[in-house]
Amino acid sequence: MKRALRIVFMGTPDFAVGTLKQIIENGYEVVGVITAPDRPAGRGRKLRQSAVKEYAVAQGLPLLQPEKLRDPEFLEALKAWKANLQVIVAFRMLPKVVWDMPEYGTFNLHASLLPNYRGAAPINWAIINGETETGVTTFFIDDKIDTGEIILQESTPILPEDNAGSLHDKLMAQGARLVIKTLGLITEGPVTTQPQPESAQKTAYKIHKDTCKIDWSLPGEKIQDHIRGLSPYPAAWTAFTNGEEASTVKLFETRFEKASHELKVGSPIVDKHSLGIAVSNGYINVLSLQLAGKRKMEIAAALNGLKWQDNAEFL
Repeated sequence: MKRALRIVFMGTPDFAVGTLKQIIENGYEVVGVITAPDRPAGRGRKLRQSAVKEYAVAQGLPLLQPEKLRDPEFLEALKAWKANLQVIVAFRMLPKVVWDMPEYGTFNLHASLLPNYRGAAPINWAIINGETETGVTTFFIDDKIDTGEIILQESTPILPEDNAGSLHDKLMAQGARLVIKTLGLITEGPVTTQPQPESAQKTAYKIHKDTCKIDWSLPGEKIQDHIRGLSPYPAAWTAFTNGEEASTVKLFETRFEKASHELKVGSPIVDKHSLGIAVSNGYINVLSLQLAGKRKMEIAAALNGLKWQDNAEFL
């Protein structure tokens, strides 16, 4: 006899919405949604709802937004939903009192082929590190970060033209399908799981501002991967001097051209419609960027009216 699932869904960003939408559209019962509290955002510091909250409200789903996951009032409200399964996508670490609550357990969708790229930014780091393959994994949560036993896993290629944005969208769709497959298994009864290997893994550390700074001393291939692994958000950046002016520039779309030259690393090669930046083994050709205080622009528009001094350099 198939199990009747009563699901609590937990998630916050756009990546999680794709999965919640698929759960609803496949006819599963979602008895409640948990997401982050509204936060001030933007120049006006107005309260902004999470993407998951916006979708849940539109669907009329019961909603909780706890500041603290051990708060007694929150735990009582969660118990009152009488869920027998919890599905987690892009949410924070759960205390045992939460993940151990439902009868059929709590499983998480993670955007990597675990055990590699445990942590906060698996999509970014897979590209930054030059991987040619990644994927999605569902696993039952335990008391550590992304270490629980694997339920299902599927791989996908990382194409040379992929950036963090395009790979995010691919894995969001693939991950939603994998969650539906996982729910199908759980409705049939206890699922067979695989412990994660204990071998050395690559880690998906949280992305900070310093992580995004371009190191022009690296080979061009590494710089190219770094830029596309951070595009379109939060975006790789570089310091920039031009005459007396010192500033920063964000780079979004670039192409690496392998070549021999004798230019200083960081030197710009400019004409009316193009910008190249010398690296040790070639040039990073810039296709779109954002100058400080301005909007993101294609390179021809960004160069329009920009006067280059002899000491111009990317640092």
